[in-house]
Amino acid sequence: MNQQNETQRPAKCSGCGITLQTGNKELPGYIPEVAFEREPVICQRCFRIKNYNEASSVSVDQDEFLHLLSGIGEKNALVIHIVDLFDFEGSLISGLQRFVGNNPVILAVNKCDLLPKVTNWNKLRNWMQQRCKEHGLRTAEIVLVSAKRNQGFERLLETVSELRGQRDIYVVGATNVGKSTLINRLISDYSDLEQELTTSRYPGTTLDTVKIPLDDGHYIIDTPGIVYPWRYSELVERRDLGAVMPENPLKPAVYQLNEGQTLFFGGLGRFDFIQGPRQSFTCYISTTLKIHRTKLERADSLYKDHRGELLTPPVAADMDKLPQWQRHEFRIGRGSQTDLFISGLGWIKVNGTEGAVVAVHVPRGVKVLTRPSLI
Repeated sequence: MNQQNETQRPAKCSGCGITLQTGNKELPGYIPEVAFEREPVICQRCFRIKNYNEASSVSVDQDEFLHLLSGIGEKNALVIHIVDLFDFEGSLISGLQRFVGNNPVILAVNKCDLLPKVTNWNKLRNWMQQRCKEHGLRTAEIVLVSAKRNQGFERLLETVSELRGQRDIYVVGATNVGKSTLINRLISDYSDLEQELTTSRYPGTTLDTVKIPLDDGHYIIDTPGIVYPWRYSELVERRDLGAVMPENPLKPAVYQLNEGQTLFFGGLGRFDFIQGPRQSFTCYISTTLKIHRTKLERADSLYKDHRGELLTPPVAADMDKLPQWQRHEFRIGRGSQTDLFISGLGWIKVNGTEGAVVAVHVPRGVKVLTRPSLI
């Protein structure tokens, strides 16, 4: 009897078309066993959108995501690309421009509440505009928001109203950047959700976007979040996310270092000051991640003897789950205001005017680069 009931169950969500599964809440198509008794039978994600105006994060890898975007350039669309200010280069979608064509792009930069209140916001927007230009992305507008503190969304909605016209709204972004919060606000402002959720299936993909009907006959298209493997948020265990992803405003940690000194960021990364006159380095990382200073000559043995104990997170049992560390060396020119950016962990501002040779050790694959200073 149970087998017969099992075969009569619908295989796909009537809201978004995804194949239903009961095994893993974190994967697309999840539905609790008891929910098969509901009419219509929809996945947990669609259920939460429909009943609670609450979007949840569903993710795909970059190749599958770019497949989803194919053809958007021929549509009449407004694209909202949400990025994480703390992980700007790590969450920016490279190559987005070639898919969106001439459609306008709003860059919604989340977590602006992490920066000091004295920040020059116009200068910050110019900085972001330059970074986007370097990645070949043209933005119609850059809007700073804070999903946590509900800041900036009125300005974002005003910008959407100004640019939307008769366009559908596509929302794109990496995982863990606050995309679901943005979708929720758009739903509450533009849709009454009286209609059933529909699906937009793009050729060559197995995961569907979710089309949320708007009151004027157009749609918000909620695309899956992209998994970028070079971000710490994709590497660490879930229990360690709070240590690497700051919840509160960043408190700059300034260190006066002589050459031959090292800073450890828990057991997740290491910064070496190899050569140069004594100078200051400012670390912008989560305040919950402890920084340990030692001599460069002792750094290897300290890590070997104390990783997962003094140097934590991660705990010892999780240490070997991370890739082996890779060393990245940089020569910082005289008089340059430079950040050493580590995707998902933060950045180190080199404050000296005399130049320096430095190195960063992080798990293999983590994105590390230099950039003009954000602050």
